[in-house]
Amino acid sequence: MNKAVTEGLILMPPPFADGLTAWSSGDGTPGSPDYDGAANAAYVPSDPDFEGCLELLKTASTQKLRWKGNTPVINGLYLRVTAQVKAMSGSLPSVRIAGFAATSGDAAVGGVVVNGPSTTLTTYGEIVEVSAIIATANRTGVDMNWHGVHHGHVGLDLTGANGGVVRIDDIQVEDVTSFWLRDMMDWVDVRDYGAVGNGSANDYNAFTAAAAEAVASGRTLLVSEGAYYIGSTLTLECPVRFQGTLVMPSDARLQCAKNFDFPTYAAAFGSEGLGLRKGLQALFWYTDHDTFDLRGRRIVLDAPIDLAETTGLDSYAIRRVLRNGLIEVNEGSPWDSYTVNSQATYSTSQSGVLTNVSNIANVPVGARVSGSGVGREVYVKARNISNGTLTLSQPLYGAQGTQNYSFEKFQYVLDMSGFGTLERFEINNVEFQCKNIASALNLSKDGPIFSVRHCTFNRPKDKAITSIGRGCQGMLVDNCIFLSSEAPVRSQDRVSVAINVNANDVKLRSNLVQRFGKFAVMAGTYHLIEGNHFYHGDNEQNAVRQSGIVLTYPNTVTSITGNYVDNTFFEHTNEHDATPNWGGEYSFGGLSITNNVMLVSNTLSGFKFIVVKPYGTGHFLSGQIVTGNVFRTVNATPNRPEGVDTTHADLDYSRFRNVIWANNTYNGISTQTESPMTIRHNQSSAAHNWTISTGGRLPYNGWARTVSALVMEGQANDGGNTVRTAMPYVNIQQGSNNNQIRLTWPSATRGRVVITIRGDNPL
Repeated sequence: MNKAVTEGLILMPPPFADGLTAWSSGDGTPGSPDYDGAANAAYVPSDPDFEGCLELLKTASTQKLRWKGNTPVINGLYLRVTAQVKAMSGSLPSVRIAGFAATSGDAAVGGVVVNGPSTTLTTYGEIVEVSAIIATANRTGVDMNWHGVHHGHVGLDLTGANGGVVRIDDIQVEDVTSFWLRDMMDWVDVRDYGAVGNGSANDYNAFTAAAAEAVASGRTLLVSEGAYYIGSTLTLECPVRFQGTLVMPSDARLQCAKNFDFPTYAAAFGSEGLGLRKGLQALFWYTDHDTFDLRGRRIVLDAPIDLAETTGLDSYAIRRVLRNGLIEVNEGSPWDSYTVNSQATYSTSQSGVLTNVSNIANVPVGARVSGSGVGREVYVKARNISNGTLTLSQPLYGAQGTQNYSFEKFQYVLDMSGFGTLERFEINNVEFQCKNIASALNLSKDGPIFSVRHCTFNRPKDKAITSIGRGCQGMLVDNCIFLSSEAPVRSQDRVSVAINVNANDVKLRSNLVQRFGKFAVMAGTYHLIEGNHFYHGDNEQNAVRQSGIVLTYPNTVTSITGNYVDNTFFEHTNEHDATPNWGGEYSFGGLSITNNVMLVSNTLSGFKFIVVKPYGTGHFLSGQIVTGNVFRTVNATPNRPEGVDTTHADLDYSRFRNVIWANNTYNGISTQTESPMTIRHNQSSAAHNWTISTGGRLPYNGWARTVSALVMEGQANDGGNTVRTAMPYVNIQQGSNNNQIRLTWPSATRGRVVITIRGDNPL
């Protein structure tokens, strides 16, 4: 590279033969004295060593020689100034290249080096060459760093004793940029534009100038070795390659427009964790990219990422995506969960709030709440220290009054709970390698359509995906793998939860879940649970099993279709109801369980595939459809597929409506539930009253509430084989368990009847 050629720059001063008016004994600025006619200077045309030279008598402590012309100083341009000097007589001085560093207005630029290395003349008549390199870069080999200089007046200095006479050949100025840069380089180095790289001097302006040149010339920006402090947000609209690293304030963003991906940010900050944080920070501020790509990299993380703190935001509503990599937790104290104990008061009149909370300043937002009368997966959504109140993610079913609570704060790889609202954030094809050290994701307090696709949650310590508020509204969890850290633990001893939700419209589809305590604890309504395989078994014999999916809203309006339910069961409760006794609202219903494969092995006979657990009195079923499922057992003999957990209360069987159990397949289950249930009853001896038992096969061993069909197979006869043509009437809800039907005939009759009985009243 030679700008004298490529850009026509005038670098070379005129020869002394052209006259001495161009040469100053001062700084070389306009108006400074020149050597033309000076008593101590003369042009010598016939020196045997030089083809014309300047003879100069040293009369000042620093005898200056400066060209009065302007030598341009340009970013990326390296100039070598050379002079040949020999002593003729008198005292032997020292000589050095020197110059005056000027602004565009010829004012002096302070704080720059204005002279090169000094050489002392030791012998008369010996030619000594001195040189120095001038550039705007802080590089090895640069003698005079003129960053911020517009132009200079170059020449040399004579120092030392006065009275010596020297002769000076014509001064040379040449472009030596190629010493550092190859002739056809495809990059622009920030050091060529004045970047210092000492970790403290603000190199922002040098970076922006170098980036502008890279954009204009279509080249890559090179951040060469060093630690560059950038004091404010930096946007680079060109490709960038990092050999050195950046140091930036936490609120200053790096926005790489042309290679916005994790490898670039990891190289930029020399840290995988900080690179990920800075990349996410830019993702939520920079509009040119909607996706931060990890490029298949493994990232080792030493501490949780608080996404709101990292971005400096508390709300966001534009689609953003994190994808394609593995985030691994590195063991350390930042991942430690902790528990705070406190006394508080709960009232059903403020069903979502704890009041008079002691020690409230130490109770963290996002902590899970435990205590008497507290349902599963209840979290602190917000905190008001001055009022002494905590806002909860769900009401408490039985905590009226004052008591002690425990608040446990888990640590998450990516914690979004600092956002009041976060909408349409997606995570795709990312593995969270939690190593039983940390949980994975904590959602925002509010905001719809959080999406997780094709991700793997590998051994989260406590939770995979936690919702402390309504940030799960419309959440999509598709094609993910959840691998528990509790796989070796007995089923009944596991406490981990893969997912919990508080809001509506959640879709869990085509996921694999292995040996968690719970796959999902789901408040809210209108959920779709489709095509998942969730396995919660263990290696025990006569084992206990936990529920895999818990629905905590009684009228759940949820469809569960085409799942492989493996050694676990569905549980339907109302544990997140502050007044759990039925009070006129919709009761348990809105649940469709269809076309699932349900398998259990090596379990106790009391196991049930579907369990309803009312936390208050007066509840009933109103809309439960269970059709087309396969119930299968291996080395187990459950006595029926469904049941009621009466720990707190039983159901009101007299009020069942729209309860359909039909077209299911049973293998190894003694009582095969059905409703409507069709029975063929043979009455071998004539009787006025025929008692027909449902054998406990109605759903939940319920009442025989409706006869929807009755047909005689063959003729009805009396005891003497006389045909009877009269019809019987039906009495429902007979027997001590109300699960029998009585047919009453006008006279004693025998025969065979086919009758359809329901455990509900559909009318």
